Amino acid sequence: MNEMLLELGQNAKEAENMLRTITTNKKNQVLAAVAEHLVECTDELIKANAVDVENGKKNNMPEGLVDRLLLTPERIQGMAEGLQQLVALEDPIGEVTGMKKRPNGLLIGQKRVPLGVIGIIYEARPNVTADAFGLCFKTGNVVILKGGSDAIHSNEAIVKCIRETLKANDITENAIQLIQDTSRETAAEFMKMNEYVDVLIPRGGKGLIKAVVNQSTIPVIETGTGNCHIYVDESADLNMAVDIIMNAKTQRVGVCNACESLLVNANIKDVLLPVLANRLKEKRVQMRADKEAMTLMPGAVAATEEDWGTEYLDYILSIKVVYSVDEAIAHINRYNTGHSEAIITNDYTNAQKFLDEVDAAAVYVNASTRFTDGFEFGYGAEIGISTQKLHARGPMGLLALTTTKYIIYGNGQIRQ
Repeated sequence: MNEMLLELGQNAKEAENMLRTITTNKKNQVLAAVAEHLVECTDELIKANAVDVENGKKNNMPEGLVDRLLLTPERIQGMAEGLQQLVALEDPIGEVTGMKKRPNGLLIGQKRVPLGVIGIIYEARPNVTADAFGLCFKTGNVVILKGGSDAIHSNEAIVKCIRETLKANDITENAIQLIQDTSRETAAEFMKMNEYVDVLIPRGGKGLIKAVVNQSTIPVIETGTGNCHIYVDESADLNMAVDIIMNAKTQRVGVCNACESLLVNANIKDVLLPVLANRLKEKRVQMRADKEAMTLMPGAVAATEEDWGTEYLDYILSIKVVYSVDEAIAHINRYNTGHSEAIITNDYTNAQKFLDEVDAAAVYVNASTRFTDGFEFGYGAEIGISTQKLHARGPMGLLALTTTKYIIYGNGQIRQ
């Protein structure tokens, strides 16, 4: 292990011991101070971010990913608001649950505790830096961040701002550390620091997540990609359907909860698809459609088998005509990534069937998939959206960053 990573690991373990003893009041005081200081640092953060955005454009970064990278005063304010929301949330650490008395008089319960040191490997998402710190700090966890080269200047500026606040509040600055070497070799070494890191969380595209899952010797919470679908049932309110589809596809295209694929019941295709095509054209969305949909959507191109399984993160939408809710569910469960799926319907039975049978972390009835987000779910922020089924699933807030230990009270019992 190189000396830089070794030092980070040792710093993290020392900081872990200190964070265990911080009171909830102190945590909240520091989080509020960090939120305030981030806003104070707005000019500095935007200046650093401008370097990353300019480099991204020079490197022909897709428009949706440039948008995801961009920091604005409003987005910095949003990062601060996420931290303020965390202040208002209950601290799960120290909660004792399920205390039971055994026949021999032992009292056995479980106490909620931090995971310890959390490593996060992520791509061009500067807001992740602040979100990750806030959630980890509130739950008494140390965080080591490994951001991508596309956002290195932004991440360095945000971490500098946070560490300044920690120091001013007599808290170890090593509660948050950033690996400044963005090389893949360093990332590969980081994935094997199981002596120092308790959990590793990747946030990014399919390639990044696959690399972490395959290479890591540290337990991984997998935050998957988002090939999200909307199915428009034959009973749907069509005006509502168009509004939801446009929001889910075009509000922000470079995010994992954006709609990538649309399924439309054959009984409403003639009415819905021409109207939708006009709206999609206004936003310059490329339509990749099956044969039935193409005839109703001027300008659409033929979809391939690959399109049904693709997370575009761009102004592209795949469109398929289906003949029943069962066919829609079967298609979704074949091609989705377990992220967010939606049905638009006024049929209670079909809504319940969709909720019961679609296999995903978040399943919606008559709402945009764009709500799959820790902030929108009331968690203040999120550490990621887990698409696996162990420990945590969906937007991961405070509880997802904790574990439990058994606590046992006795009065002299010995085992016979």
